Parts: sequence; structure tokens; C-alpha cells
Amino acid sequence: MSNRQKWCKLAYWELQERVGPLFPVEHQHVNVFGNVSYGLDGLCLTTLGPQNPKESEASRKTRAKIGLGVTLSREPDGFVWLFNRSEQPVFVDSLYLKGGCEDPYGWPTRVPPDHCVCVFAPGGPQSFGWDQLMSGTCPRGPAGDPNSIRISFVKGWGSRYSRREITSCPCWLEILLAPCR
Repeated sequence: MSNRQKWCKLAYWELQERVGPLFPVEHQHVNVFGNVSYGLDGLCLTTLGPQNPKESEASRKTRAKIGLGVTLSREPDGFVWLFNRSEQPVFVDSLYLKGGCEDPYGWPTRVPPDHCVCVFAPGGPQSFGWDQLMSGTCPRGPAGDPNSIRISFVKGWGSRYSRREITSCPCWLEILLAPCR
């Protein structure tokens, strides 16, 4: 048994269906990628796809475009970074990127290929979001959860897109940060 602590768990979704078990992360970084042929360690989404009894053609096509996907890295200071290694954009939603609950219904941050973004900072705006969540003034659910970061591969969602909710995106990932999960 490992002495390392899990700093997050990953949940892979296709539309409204969670696919496969939660993927616990102990190492400082984790790769989430589209195909086993890349030879990476981490979470391979192509191997999870067949576990979805409601798998759609849109999900299969989107998974095929993910390529090298993303690398998530938790730094020793607690900051969590996302590096987009794919040739396609990814879309990220977290309270840290929104500045707390000031804009809980805004659109996700678009991260182009070969770009990096900080998605969580200890003591950052997401702390404000947690206070608001507990007092009942911030929307409940993933949009108001400071310990949940959502990433959609290839397809965006929100007020600027035809897909209003992330659950309309063919392939997406939820990062459930510890210790609250």
C-alpha cells in the first residue's frame, strides 16, 4: 500500500453518463489522453469508452481528437495547473478561474493547444466560493463547488455555445480535489 495521499480523483463523463470508476491520483502529475498508442501513464479515455452502454458517435469522434490530452500538475505549494497537450482546445471551469461566485454562470476558460493555466490556488478566489456555498448564496452543484474543476475536450459550453451545460459535451472530465471528496 502506498503512503502517498491522493490529491484528487478524476471522473470521466460522456454527456450525462459517468464512464468507468473514479481514477485516484497520488503522483504530482497525471496525464489524461485519448489513445493508448501514445504510451503515456495516466488515464486513457479510449479504454473507458466501451464501458459506456450509451456511448454516442459524438463521443467516439471527440475522443479520437483528444490526442495527447492534458497534463494536470499539483505543485508543492498546492497550486494545480493544466497543460493542454492536445492539438484541440480544452475548456475549463473552476471557481478559481471565475473569481469565486461573482460570475458563477459565465463561460468556461478556453485553453488553446500548447498552453497552460492555473485552475486552483490555495486561498484563492475559490475560498470565497466555499464561504458563499456554505452560506447558501452561491449556486449549489459543480458550478459552485470549489473542489470540483470541469474540463471539456474539444467542445465548449455555456452562454457562447449551443451546448448550455457541460453535460451536453461529448467528452468531459471532472477533477474532484481532496480532501473534501
